[in-house]
Amino acid sequence: MSPRAARYGVPRLAPESPSPCLECGACCFSDLETSVRVTGDDYERLGPAAEDVVHFVGNRAYMRFADGHCAALRIKPSGRFACSVYETRPDVCRDLERGSPQCAAERFTKADRAEARLVQLRRSAR
Repeated sequence: MSPRAARYGVPRLAPESPSPCLECGACCFSDLETSVRVTGDDYERLGPAAEDVVHFVGNRAYMRFADGHCAALRIKPSGRFACSVYETRPDVCRDLERGSPQCAAERFTKADRAEARLVQLRRSAR
């Protein structure tokens, strides 16, 4: 854990231990605007929320990203990560199983992004 993260009480996730998704959120972070593909079925399932969380690049749909994370991700300064469209989330999100090798890879490569965002939120809450 970085000294700044320790100062703000941000838990550092060990890549080998699957944590509850609500305490992680790493898979919801990306710098690519095309990282989460949304199919036609996904778009329909998202319903009215699609207007807020989906964007198009040409004729392809993707989840919208803001501040380095999915627009559907809600982050609380307490360290809780929640998906605002969890029940209707895209198939690619449904397919990422907690504790799977893909989940471990997401945590290994992106846990610092979630940690950094929590530090920012906690600073702005002061």
